[in-house]
Amino acid sequence: MKTSFIKYERKDGHDLCEISLENDQGMTVKLLNYGATLEKVVMSDGKNMVMSLESPIDYSKERNFLGGTVGRICGRVKDGEWKHGNEIFQLLKNDGENHIHGGNGIDTRVWNFRPFTKDDKIGVIFTLFDPDGANGFPGDLKIKAVYELDNQNNLSYKLTALSDKLTIFNPANHTYFTLGDRAENLELKLAADYYLPVGEDGLPDHGMQEVANKAFDFRNFKKVKRALNSNDPQINLRNGLDHPFILNGNKPAAILRSADHEMVMTTNAPALVIYTGNHFNHTGSASNVGQYDGITLEAQEAPSASNDLDAITLLPGEKYKRKINWNFK
Repeated sequence: MKTSFIKYERKDGHDLCEISLENDQGMTVKLLNYGATLEKVVMSDGKNMVMSLESPIDYSKERNFLGGTVGRICGRVKDGEWKHGNEIFQLLKNDGENHIHGGNGIDTRVWNFRPFTKDDKIGVIFTLFDPDGANGFPGDLKIKAVYELDNQNNLSYKLTALSDKLTIFNPANHTYFTLGDRAENLELKLAADYYLPVGEDGLPDHGMQEVANKAFDFRNFKKVKRALNSNDPQINLRNGLDHPFILNGNKPAAILRSADHEMVMTTNAPALVIYTGNHFNHTGSASNVGQYDGITLEAQEAPSASNDLDAITLLPGEKYKRKINWNFK
């Protein structure tokens, strides 16, 4: 196994680098220090398992979230407000009257990085300091994202963070999976008996509902396009899947498969937000991707439609820990 990296550009006084991890099975993972981004996962047959832009520099031309470490919050906050006791923290409003994806989020920042090798793994450590008040969030926050690859084609992602003030934190890795095909052609299985319907603003507004007998039932393998073509009012409202699923604790959390490949996902997160790239239309820096080309499995806390954000509150000195493992076959 080996690691390497190249510098491809410079931004905001920092070098932009692409880091490569190669295992002994012919699998290559490419990562960017822009946004601690998972750029490519290429198998021995040459097929890329994730949706990628045409060039590394395209990721920093405009915000597109492909493979990025999105935060401090991945998702929406109603009215951009976090109410804690008698205090109200106003976050940047960048989605109408709501806040989304951390404002000018950590996925748009250039992270420090350090490749490493172990006896049985190779990887990269990314670190970022996000200052108190950035995008309205309290607390100086130190974030570390670690990607590791082994010879069993396991790619793991571990995110840790520490704040010196009470704050809210609900990031997610925003990789779109393709498994060498289009997402609508893939089969998906989820360990989820409930999902969260959303309103026109994309915020959950009805609490949990059972997936049984709905387009959202992926408890057994089902083609993604069956949900997309279901004419379910929730699917029509969001032009596809754009919904949180509450995991039931069984493992694995998700399995995604194409005709030639399979990805098995485990995580310590309580929810997955499934999004089928409904907005992509072959424009801008993402001109090579279109609607339903990729699908996200965003491991995070269950989003809330209210300003009660206790589930994502981080105490001073409390260590945030998110773990994900993707096994590719």
